[in-house]
Amino acid sequence: MLRIGLTGGIGSGKSTVSARLAELGAVVVDADKIAREVVEPGEPALAAIRDRFGDTVFGPDGALDRPALGRVVFGDPEALAALESITHPAIWGRTADRFSAAEAAGTSIGVHDMPLLVEKQMAGEYHLVVVVDTQEQVRLQRLVELRGMPEDEARSRIAAQATDEQRRAAADVLLDNNGTPEQLVTQVDRLWNERFTPFADNLAAGRRREREPVITLSDPDPTWPAQAARHLARIAHALGDRAATLDHIGSTAVPGLVAKDVLDLQVGVASLADADEEGFVRAMTAAGYPRVDGYLADHPRVDGRSPQEWPKRFHGNSDPCVAVHVHVREVGSPGWRWALLFRAWLRAEATAREEYTALKREVAGRGLAMEDYAEAKEPWFDGIHARLEEWARQTGWEPEAGGA
Repeated sequence: MLRIGLTGGIGSGKSTVSARLAELGAVVVDADKIAREVVEPGEPALAAIRDRFGDTVFGPDGALDRPALGRVVFGDPEALAALESITHPAIWGRTADRFSAAEAAGTSIGVHDMPLLVEKQMAGEYHLVVVVDTQEQVRLQRLVELRGMPEDEARSRIAAQATDEQRRAAADVLLDNNGTPEQLVTQVDRLWNERFTPFADNLAAGRRREREPVITLSDPDPTWPAQAARHLARIAHALGDRAATLDHIGSTAVPGLVAKDVLDLQVGVASLADADEEGFVRAMTAAGYPRVDGYLADHPRVDGRSPQEWPKRFHGNSDPCVAVHVHVREVGSPGWRWALLFRAWLRAEATAREEYTALKREVAGRGLAMEDYAEAKEPWFDGIHARLEEWARQTGWEPEAGGA
């Protein structure tokens, strides 16, 4: 199942998005509704809250008095931690059950309507994070005029949440909701047809996105590092301690360098045998990064060495709108080290960047396919190996595993 994390500031219009996605066929699990469900009368979590906090946080009817409980835990980290230790397992358990049931019923797209997704640093748990992006003044006006909320309270609640900048940094997709509800729904429909549905189809088939037939270079994109960070967070969540190192490598990791609009990531493992295990491959595929046969064509020859001499495993990605190449190598191996050294050299040396840019433009101008593009660059890669090693010796460079 394709899992979408949906979030936005209070008053952003997130409910309009979730309602439309449900109409289109997604299963929507509302975190706020789940949080209320698990403390309804008869729920085990409610009994545990009574045991911990006493009858003073309950009304005469036996229901939880939320304002009273809020006053108890507000400003008391120990009390808040105690409450969360009761409610969070119940919330996450029920959420998982809802998604599992939907998947078992054949639903291909699940949406987690999660207001605190950014605050709780949950972005890595989803295939995509969608943020409903609405200017603060617009949200304030909606809260006051449409919900009847006092302005001071509305400002306070907005201030207590993540900032717009923090949400945008976590977003794979920004839905602009500064206009009309109809304009927002139009954006959702386009997203469903152009990204969600083909992504879900690829995911179900364990299939990589279609590759572009020819190479196209893009001007430097300042969002590349943030995009890479989001993908690395997903891979880290999927693999856990099986990933010893995680790095953004290649041209998109070098500020100011023209590049194919492809994010190259490197996962360092203790042994390639670990990367061949069924659990590793299954986890990567489920996260949206299926293993790809014929990966050697994506690796240039370096210092006269063929890719077989610097082995790796290769994974593509299933998202139709973003190209990601995941190179899995043993930590400390020549290929693992070279990828980090090449990145460091390009970041540090303007002359190297200019030289590589000229090569890229000349080769890309030939209109080559991906495999031919990599092969055309091989003589240059053969020639720079000694230069890189000399630069590393002079600067004292050593790989810093896990760097951005």
